Amino acid sequence: MQNLLEKHWHHLPQEEVLDLLDTDLDKGLDRLEVEDRQQNFGPNALTRRKGQGPLLRFLLQFNQALVYILLVAVIIKLFLGAWVDAGVIFGVVLLNSIIGFVQEGKALGALEALSRALTTETTVLRAGEKQRIDAKELVPGDVVLLASGDKVPADLRLLQSRSLQIDESALTGESLPVEKRSGVLGHDTTLADRANMAYSSTLVTYGTGVGVITDTGDNTEIGRISELIASAEVLATPLTRKIARFSHLLLYAILGLATMTFLVGLWHGDSWINLFMAAVALSVAMIPEGLPAVLTITLAIGVARMAKRNAIIRRLPAVETLGSTTVICSDKTGTLTRNEMTVQLMWAGGENFAVSGIGYAPEGEVQQDGKTVDSYKNIALAELLRAGLLCNDSVLKQDEEGWKIEGDPTEGALLVTARKAGLDDKLAQASYPRLDAIPFESQHQYMATLHGGDSPVVYLKGSVESLRARCDAILDADGENKPLDSNVVHAQVAVMASQGQRVLAFARLAVPPESTAIDHDDVAQGLIFLGLQGMIDPPREEAIQAVRACQAAGIRVKMITGDHAITAAAIAGEIGLDDTLAAGEIPLVLSGRELEAMSDAELIQAATGTAVFARVTPEQKLRLVEALQAHGEVAAMTGDGVNDAPALRRADIGIAMGITGTEVSKEAADMVLTDDNFATIEAAVEEGRGVFDNLIKFLTWILPTNAGQGLVIIAAVMASQPLPVLPVQALWINMTTAVLLGLALAFEPREPGIMRRPPRTPDAAILSGELIFRIILVGLLLLAGAFGLFEWALYQGASEAEARTIAVNVFAVGQSFYLLNCRSLRFSMFRLGLFSNPWVWGGIAAMTVAQLLFTYVPLMNRLFHSAPIGLMDWAHILAVGLVIYLVIGAEKTLRQRRETGSSGI
Repeated sequence: MQNLLEKHWHHLPQEEVLDLLDTDLDKGLDRLEVEDRQQNFGPNALTRRKGQGPLLRFLLQFNQALVYILLVAVIIKLFLGAWVDAGVIFGVVLLNSIIGFVQEGKALGALEALSRALTTETTVLRAGEKQRIDAKELVPGDVVLLASGDKVPADLRLLQSRSLQIDESALTGESLPVEKRSGVLGHDTTLADRANMAYSSTLVTYGTGVGVITDTGDNTEIGRISELIASAEVLATPLTRKIARFSHLLLYAILGLATMTFLVGLWHGDSWINLFMAAVALSVAMIPEGLPAVLTITLAIGVARMAKRNAIIRRLPAVETLGSTTVICSDKTGTLTRNEMTVQLMWAGGENFAVSGIGYAPEGEVQQDGKTVDSYKNIALAELLRAGLLCNDSVLKQDEEGWKIEGDPTEGALLVTARKAGLDDKLAQASYPRLDAIPFESQHQYMATLHGGDSPVVYLKGSVESLRARCDAILDADGENKPLDSNVVHAQVAVMASQGQRVLAFARLAVPPESTAIDHDDVAQGLIFLGLQGMIDPPREEAIQAVRACQAAGIRVKMITGDHAITAAAIAGEIGLDDTLAAGEIPLVLSGRELEAMSDAELIQAATGTAVFARVTPEQKLRLVEALQAHGEVAAMTGDGVNDAPALRRADIGIAMGITGTEVSKEAADMVLTDDNFATIEAAVEEGRGVFDNLIKFLTWILPTNAGQGLVIIAAVMASQPLPVLPVQALWINMTTAVLLGLALAFEPREPGIMRRPPRTPDAAILSGELIFRIILVGLLLLAGAFGLFEWALYQGASEAEARTIAVNVFAVGQSFYLLNCRSLRFSMFRLGLFSNPWVWGGIAAMTVAQLLFTYVPLMNRLFHSAPIGLMDWAHILAVGLVIYLVIGAEKTLRQRRETGSSGI
């Protein structure tokens, strides 16, 4: 039977389905056959795939070039006998590895969440008897009975249904429960349109049904999604890619310079031992030991800031990735929209009406031409609203979390609209008590309710085609019956549908007072048409603003949904997703069926040039993300359903919804929005850009220290002079400046206009040519200051210890002044505000104390080979620092004037 698993079950007649699965609709499978199939197919559960073991995953955290550099530094420090320094650096490496290991382990929990999703009980027919069993025991061919509230236990071909509706939003993205029916469908019917199939882990919201299991476990649609998650490659983030590239370049540069220094020294005739020590000093001096720690801390600070703005980060580099995002692929239902059906348009008595307010809160009013309408003055409108209120099985409730609907979202929208118009549901139900009802059935396409009271009446709601055929007249605004013009009705339906509205028709039938029951024959003809109500799942107001803000920041937003094309286009037009169109214009939509027919090259072009994709399958969502990445985009993917998980995992950053999101989507994502608000993404992008700015500021600040120390050592070897900075002194400079000074940049506030800048080019180097020039310039200034004052001190008769103390203090003071320049890469600190980041001044004060201890405390003199220096030496050192500040300030001003043509600051 294994070859049956690839059958197109929706396309086969009922008899052939039962014959292929060798089962009986009235009896189901017998016990022996069940046991045999359980042996063949295994349990109805997702297979847990063997991945990398914990030890291997932990060791792989060390497989990074920057970590190699630090491990080399540890070995060098051990060689030098600097046990404490070696322990500190190795501790930083170990901590980073533990953090990465833990975060990766959480991400891999997505598969376990999918497995848990299949744990449920179900009613099955076996050997002619109904049984309640664990869903894991089901096999293909089992006959399953579905009822409202059940979770579908496996993939089923429906054989019988009565008013069956299933919520498939987590699987397909469809915002409304889908009406199900038995019958044969076309071979090429897409997943979301297969009305005769029920899929594992979806939820029955209404009615009953009977189906035969076609697929279990890994072979179900949710099982295929599990395969996609497992096979989806997790990309390195832009930050980790750039840091890796930078680390490799730095590693090669350090090794190259150390080798060159060694060879030049040999050519000068220096001793092997002295040259080896010089090469070690050069390597230690040029390794930025504080970089990983400050990188981690800066990202952690970004995480804390984002948490305050309702965004929870699950992987640290995701903070920066948001800042470099060029395109956001968003699901529609519950992300860009409220996931609350809302009536917006009505037509009654030949007149059009609009309804204000969105969501389930009964706040709003019925309007005509912008003015509030008294619904009681228009009899047709009043009857239309009453029909929606009474021909209804749902309940509108309010709790501490707000207004909610118990029942069908469509019926909930009708209740809310009646409340907005001033109808009291309790009073209406008391005046028109329900006596009988005909539930909605897909083959009849309507629901009818019989109400007693002073004027017994039957109210109907359903599809326009179904009700129009039963009506002879239409009610006008004065309550008179007029001939029904079908063309006029269809014209109104077309107008509503073109705006993405789901249109329901309403009718009534007066009945004798003695009536206590109704059936389909009673409402087959002679009805009075009352009007139309059009509804839609409206966009979030804050999402509209957030999309505009993203577009202003150069970030394109695309909608990728499983919903219908017309609905998706209407929402996209209202939000303004396609910024090449005028406000309210409907954008082009590509359907999943069109995407399926495209080659990879065509898909890449379509993915970049189209803003809306509808009726998209999980595989196609994943393929769209891959196409955007192939075009060089940094793609973020938002979503809340099981169907979003593979694309969330594959995207550069996956963003899940915290309230409505499934556990599968949350665990596959890099970031979770605690308020399910698309607008939070804008805040997260802003924080991400700020974090990356601060990281670049830190790199621009710290590298001149390493470059300057390296140049000083190279210059000394070239000139056959004593080393101005010893290895242990280089360690002191690197560790103290990074922690006391550089860390202050992690707390730097975001600069003004950060969301008016375009995204960074994904393949751009981590440092621009401008910043590299600035790093070299500062490095040369530190070289001139440190080597010059070192040689001057020796010329004046100072000891080597005193001269080296002066050189070390040049680096500390020079970096303190340069720190003020690096608070902004474009503006002066006066533009930002002198005290807008008090951590900078605290760091400078701490560095000052540390250098005074380094210079004057005897214990420090013995440990670091330093010596006390005089007041005039400090004056020279401060002069070097001031020169660095003024030169870089002038360079920034000149560059800004050249770029803007204005005076700049």
